Amino acid sequence: MNFDLRIPPLLRIGAGSIESIGEVTATLGSRRPLIVTDNYLASNGTAQRAAELLIAGGAQPEIYDGTIPDPTTDSLADGLTALRRHDADSIVALGGGSPIDTAKALAVLAVRGGSMSDLKAPYRYDGATLPVIAIPTTAGTGSESTMFTIITDSASGEKMLCAGPSYMPSAAVVDYELTVSMPARLTADTGIDALTHAVEAYVSRKANPVSDTFALAAIDRIGKHLRKAYADGADVTARAEMMVAATMAGVAFSNASVALVHGMSRPLGAHFHIAHGMANAMLFAEVTAFSLSAAEGRYADCSRTLGVADADDSNADAAEALVRELRRLSTDLEVPTPAGRGIDRADWDAAVPTMAQQAIASGSPANNPRIPSAEEIEGIFQRIYA
Repeated sequence: MNFDLRIPPLLRIGAGSIESIGEVTATLGSRRPLIVTDNYLASNGTAQRAAELLIAGGAQPEIYDGTIPDPTTDSLADGLTALRRHDADSIVALGGGSPIDTAKALAVLAVRGGSMSDLKAPYRYDGATLPVIAIPTTAGTGSESTMFTIITDSASGEKMLCAGPSYMPSAAVVDYELTVSMPARLTADTGIDALTHAVEAYVSRKANPVSDTFALAAIDRIGKHLRKAYADGADVTARAEMMVAATMAGVAFSNASVALVHGMSRPLGAHFHIAHGMANAMLFAEVTAFSLSAAEGRYADCSRTLGVADADDSNADAAEALVRELRRLSTDLEVPTPAGRGIDRADWDAAVPTMAQQAIASGSPANNPRIPSAEEIEGIFQRIYA
C-alpha cells in the first residue's frame, strides 16, 4: 500500500502554547500577519491578546473580526479587502471551524484569485497560498490539521468542500486553555463532531494504517473525556484530552477522508442553518446503523476502543453496541432532533430529495463502507427527523 501523509509542518500542543505564536510566526518569516477571527473573540480580548503576543515577537498584526458562522463566498469579500489593505504576508486563524475555514480560503484567494466556487471538490488545489497559523478555540472541527475548507456558495446555497494540500495550515498552535470557556452545547456538538471524524476516518474506504492509528487514539480519548468536559467545563484534564483528540481526529480524516455522515450533514446545514457539529450529531447513530453490515469488524474496533464492548464480544455484538452508545451519547449530551429544533415537517419533506442529491454530489458517501442510493439517504433523513 502506498499513501501520502499530510499534517501541518508544525503542531505545537499544550497549555499556554498560545504564548509562543510570536515565535512561530517569525519562524515562518511572517512580519505582517492578519488575525482572522470573529466578533466574539475580538470583544472578549482573545484577539487583542494574540495581537500583543505577535507584536512582542516583532510582527505588525492587524485584526479582522468579520468572519461569520458557516462562511460564504460573499462573506470572504471583506476579508480579502482587509488582507490587501494590510498587505498581509500570512494569516493567523483564531477561533473555531468557521474562522479557520475562512482563513484557509482567504489564503488561497489572496494568491490565486478567482472564486471558491471554482475550487470545490473533486477539484484539488495544490498551488501557491499565504501561510496560515491556525489557533483553534474549540475542540472538535480539527480544521487546524486538515487540508479542507467548507465554504457555502452564496448563489446556490451549496456547502462546498474545497480540498487540496494548499489548505493545510503551515502551523497549528493547539492550546486547550482557550476552550475552557466553551459552553456545554458547543462542547457537546464539537466533541461529537470530533468523534464522527475519527470513526468515519477509520471505516473510510480510503483509510490507511497511519490514519487508523490517529483515529483510534482520538476515539479512546473522546470515550473517556467527552461527557466529563460537557458536565464540567472547568475539568482541565478533560479539556486537554478533548483538544488533543480533536486534532488527532483531524489528522485522521484529512488523510483518510470522511464519509456518509459528513456528506449528509453539509446540506442539512445549508438548508436549515444547523451548525456542522450538531448536524453530524443528529445523523451519526442512524448512519452508523445503516453502514454496519459492510464493515462490521472496523466498527467493532471503534466500539472496543470507545470502551463499550469487550475483546471477547463478537464483532456483530460489538458493532451493535457502538450504535447503542451513539444513541446514548446523543441523549446524554441533549442533541436535538430536527423536529426539536423547530423545523417544520413540510419544509423538511420538501428539502429531503434535494439534500440527498447534494450529499451524493459531495463525494463523501462514496467513501462509506456501504455506499447508499439516493433513496436510502432520503430514508435516513426521514428517520432522524423526530
